[in-house]
Amino acid sequence: MKRAWSLMLGVVVLGALAARADEPNTLTPEEKAAGWRLLFDGKTTEGWRNYRKESISPNWKVVDGALTRVGGAGDIITKDQFEAFELVLEYKISKGGNSGVMFHVTEEENTPWMTGPEIQIQDNKDGHDPQKAGWLYQLYKPEIDATNPAGEWNQLRIIISPATSDVYMNGKKYYEFVKGSDDWNQRVAKSKFGSMPKFGKPTKGHISLQDHGNEVAFRNIKIRELKSN
Repeated sequence: MKRAWSLMLGVVVLGALAARADEPNTLTPEEKAAGWRLLFDGKTTEGWRNYRKESISPNWKVVDGALTRVGGAGDIITKDQFEAFELVLEYKISKGGNSGVMFHVTEEENTPWMTGPEIQIQDNKDGHDPQKAGWLYQLYKPEIDATNPAGEWNQLRIIISPATSDVYMNGKKYYEFVKGSDDWNQRVAKSKFGSMPKFGKPTKGHISLQDHGNEVAFRNIKIRELKSN
């Protein structure tokens, strides 16, 4: 059942992405019909706010059609919350830079990563964190590196559902997992998150983009919600 669900999602998504718009931060009619919507319009920061804040820092700016961290800005989250979904975005990290994308984030703790699992973003060549781009921080990692170098765009595709979840980098499948499964719980227990009672527990929450002190840019941030059962 899990495999069938994953394959079904893949067929639908690949069809939608094949018809993607040429212009960044836009949707094709086919994508709209498939339920996709933009989380970033390429012009404003509407729909985003800083973690535990009502507004967004001015150091998250729209630069050349990309949502860009240009100075100390803090982690930001979507105003909306999501349960089961497919998220596609492109990111460009600076030389030696680090950032991340988190999901199922709630505002119960001091930082987003204390509740929401993080998919790492990093310059894999000159970055300093042993967790590489596309890895689910300290939990799951691929056997390949499909990233483009710092300064170039990379595409992350993230599918989160109760049946199975998948992460892709530039069209290459990295790994799959089942949030809350025995395997998941064992990995969490062995990680730094094992001492955090709320980590990975929420089944619905915000999507967060991390300010890790380096310049990072995001564009073509789009999402479609999936049935959770």
